[in-house]
Amino acid sequence: MSNERQIQDEDLMDVARDPEQAHRLRKALKVLADNPNVGGKLQEMAQEVLSGRIGMKDAIATPGYMDALGDRMSEIRRAAENQTMAEREESREKFAAWQKEQEAKEDEERAERDGPSGTLLTAPRRGGRGGGHRN
Repeated sequence: MSNERQIQDEDLMDVARDPEQAHRLRKALKVLADNPNVGGKLQEMAQEVLSGRIGMKDAIATPGYMDALGDRMSEIRRAAENQTMAEREESREKFAAWQKEQEAKEDEERAERDGPSGTLLTAPRRGGRGGGHRN
């Protein structure tokens, strides 16, 4: 898939509420597309959307893709229901650590995306000593 054109965050704004949500959606699609454990229709859908061959709205309206998503969600729910209390606590701890790591990565990505562009102009500081002017 690396040789194909890939959509950008902006291409998902027809289904996202804001640029941040579009960015997270594209990242989630990339995880689905690149993870060999996903497989099947769900992985196909992510690859099709990321390549631009199908829009996200069309993917959502495609019964086969939504059935695959529903099936995966059911698997996750069943697995969660079958966990012991110790396994649930371990899962919570792992998730909390993963979530903290993801937030740090997202903060870093956001800073890179939204940060200074290299043409940073600075104004003199107010209240400092030196060459400022007063009225």
